[in-house]
Amino acid sequence: MLILRREEIQKRIDWDHAIDALKEGFKAASAGKVSMPPVGYLGFPEADGDCHIKYGHMEGDPLFVIKVSTGFYRNVETALPSSNGLSIVFSAKTGEPVALLQDEGWLTDLRTGLAGAIATQIMCRKDAFRVGIVGTGTQGRLQLRALRHILKDRNLEIQVWGRSPEKIAAYRADMATFGIDVCEAASLEQLCRTSDIIITTTPSKAPLLQAAWIKPGTHITAVGADAPGKQELAVQLVGRANAIMVDSRPQCTDHGEIATAVAMKAVDPAECLEIGEVLNAGGLLSRQESDITIADLTGLAVQDIAIAKVALATVTVTG
Repeated sequence: MLILRREEIQKRIDWDHAIDALKEGFKAASAGKVSMPPVGYLGFPEADGDCHIKYGHMEGDPLFVIKVSTGFYRNVETALPSSNGLSIVFSAKTGEPVALLQDEGWLTDLRTGLAGAIATQIMCRKDAFRVGIVGTGTQGRLQLRALRHILKDRNLEIQVWGRSPEKIAAYRADMATFGIDVCEAASLEQLCRTSDIIITTTPSKAPLLQAAWIKPGTHITAVGADAPGKQELAVQLVGRANAIMVDSRPQCTDHGEIATAVAMKAVDPAECLEIGEVLNAGGLLSRQESDITIADLTGLAVQDIAIAKVALATVTVTG
C-alpha cells in the first residue's frame, strides 16, 4: 500500500486542478452519480471535539475513499492543530487498500477552503470586494487564501473578527506572509454592516450573525456548522435570505447551518439549490443586486474523493 505523508501530499496539490476536480465532484453528486452514505459522527463535548467519518464512491471510478477527520478546538491552547485526520483509498474492483493519505487533516481543510471560494464566486455580486472573515482558525485562513486565489481579478479589502486579540494579531501576521493585508474589525456588527462577502468559520453553538446587521446585497458563506448543535447565523437571517445554496440538501437539513431554520419552518429545504445543480446548469446564479444570499457547506465525501485523486494524480495505484 502506498503511504503518502502530509509534506509530500502538499507538494502534489495544484489548487486550480483541485478546484476543477471539486466542481466535477459536486456536479456528479447532484446528478446522482455518487454513493455517499450518511456521515459518521462522534462528539466529545468534554474535550470540545468531534470526529467525522465520510466515505463514498463515484460511479465508474476504480477507487473509493474513506476519510476520518477530527476537530478538537481546545488544541490551540496547547499549540496543537485543531484539525487532524487521514484518508484510505481502496480499489473498487478488489476491495484492497491501495493508498493511505496521512495528511493530518490538511486535505480536508484545503478542500473545505476551496469549496467555500467556489460557492462564494457563484453567489456573490460581481462587484463585491469588501470581505469579512469571522474566525481566526485554520478555516479562517484557508477560506481567505482560496477566495483571493479564485477572485484574483478583484482588489479585495479584508477585515477579520475574532474573540482573542492575540489570535487576531497572529492571523493578520500569517496572512501577511501570503501578501494579504487584513484589518481588524472594530466589532462583529461593524464587520457585518460593512462587508459585501462574509465568511463564517467558527464552531459556534449559538448564533453570531444577526439579521439586522446584514445589508441588502450581502453574500454569506457559512462553513462552521458541520455537526449537530452548531450554528453561526440567526434563524431570522437564514429565513431572510433571497437564495440559499447547499452542498447537500439532506445533509444540510440534518446538521448544516440551515438545520435549525428548517426545523422552525423558516426555510423550505426544497427551495435550496445544491451547488452541483448550479454548476450543472452553467455555474451562474441569477440574483438581484439587493439579494441576500447564503451558502451552507457541510462537506461531502465526494470532495474527499476528488482531492484524494488530485493527490494521487501523478502515481499509479492499482488493486
